[in-house]
Amino acid sequence: MFNCSKEEELIAQRLFELNKQTMPKFERSTGISQPRLEILRELFEAEEITQRELQKKINIDHAAVTRHLKQLEEQGMVIRRKNPNDNRFTYVRLTDEGKLKIAAYCEEKQRFILTILNGFSEAERSMLLDMLTRIQSNIEKM
Repeated sequence: MFNCSKEEELIAQRLFELNKQTMPKFERSTGISQPRLEILRELFEAEEITQRELQKKINIDHAAVTRHLKQLEEQGMVIRRKNPNDNRFTYVRLTDEGKLKIAAYCEEKQRFILTILNGFSEAERSMLLDMLTRIQSNIEKM
């Protein structure tokens, strides 16, 4: 039987709580979800990309990418088009509106990040990043 110390249990509990609390606050602060912001950022960098390539780059499932893109298309931020030579491939790109909004979203994301890291020194931020990276690596090895 595994025996975790109270401190180890608290660390895990804090990580779970941070995850639950961060996403809704991020969305309220920036006006967009993290996955959608990643989609827009990838599109901004790629100019035009297939939906399948986009899915691989941001590492979310096919249905989720399709759902996000459909909603972004309804908001006038992206355009999707089928490959005229092969209907299996859908190309995606930002609209001019999407290009304008991505800058504002990124500014809000920067403000959000600076707020949650307020009071941390550069050395503490570096140490925190290292520790979180090690935790992530341990999780990936499970």
